[in-house]
Amino acid sequence: MDPGDIELPDSLVRNAFNLQAGPAWKHSWQETARQHLLRWELVLDLPSGAKPWTGACAVVLPVVCSDGVPAVLKITIPHDEALPEPDALTLWDGQGAVALLESSKDQYVLLLERLDGDASLFDVPLEETAGIWGSLMRQLSIPPGAGPLWKDIPSVAEQAEQWTDTMPADWESLGRPFDRWLLEYALEVCQVHGAVGRRSNRDVLVHSDLHYLNILPRLDGHRTFTAIDPKPVVGDAEFALAPMLWNRIHDLSPGDPSGHLRERCSDLAFAAGLDAMLARDWSVVREVANALWYVRDGMPEDAHRSLWVASSLLRRTLPNLPSVSDLLRP
Repeated sequence: MDPGDIELPDSLVRNAFNLQAGPAWKHSWQETARQHLLRWELVLDLPSGAKPWTGACAVVLPVVCSDGVPAVLKITIPHDEALPEPDALTLWDGQGAVALLESSKDQYVLLLERLDGDASLFDVPLEETAGIWGSLMRQLSIPPGAGPLWKDIPSVAEQAEQWTDTMPADWESLGRPFDRWLLEYALEVCQVHGAVGRRSNRDVLVHSDLHYLNILPRLDGHRTFTAIDPKPVVGDAEFALAPMLWNRIHDLSPGDPSGHLRERCSDLAFAAGLDAMLARDWSVVREVANALWYVRDGMPEDAHRSLWVASSLLRRTLPNLPSVSDLLRP
């Protein structure tokens, strides 16, 4: 099969047109794939008619290397969050994260070890996931260095400083879409743990999108779970916990979903050796920021989910939100 025979799913095409470089990428990715198949001596390993794996912003093609080793060729729509991905993967060196075999950073193309793309931590019973996630976090949380691989990785503290300016302005311009107290709580966390209150001696490399579908088993016979698709930042390890809370909320106990959510936050933090209160607070901040982004982009149902998570973590679930069973799945 030639890359020209592969059709992208509609969801990836839509996402492409929401990114500045997306339209050009849509018309060039197949040629980019051909170039790298030749450059790295790869054979496309996709049966005729089969669909490739895709993420929100990338197509992932199964390939075989010249030495017979199975791998995948990841071709990402160029965008800022994806730029430091190969640097982070190089720093992790296959410890807790998928191994990077080759990289064309300027073209956003990576050759990665092949994992089981048809399985993920999402398939594991919820009560068994905290230990797996915590073990990965302990491997991934490496202290920062001064080498060139660190220069493109943004910091949590800088993001927090930006949020202290943008969140109040967005909240006002969007018509004050939720209670002020929740905004003020998020702002206080940003102020305390931003550049001023930052615990720089505890900074680590953080996979900020470490959720169930980004944790896949290796093809090593042991089904060792491994992280993929990092959105790396440097800062508090606790910043990583939020995506594990806003995914799989429909698996929470129907009798007390908000209580179960808080229990999950504590269990995940304990499994990873994190400060549970700081993990909760960063999760609140990230969900408040998400809610504002969703409101701005006309996605009220997604905003409701974020607001439910943020306010429930603080034991003050906002009124007039849908029940957990009616919240939109991520």
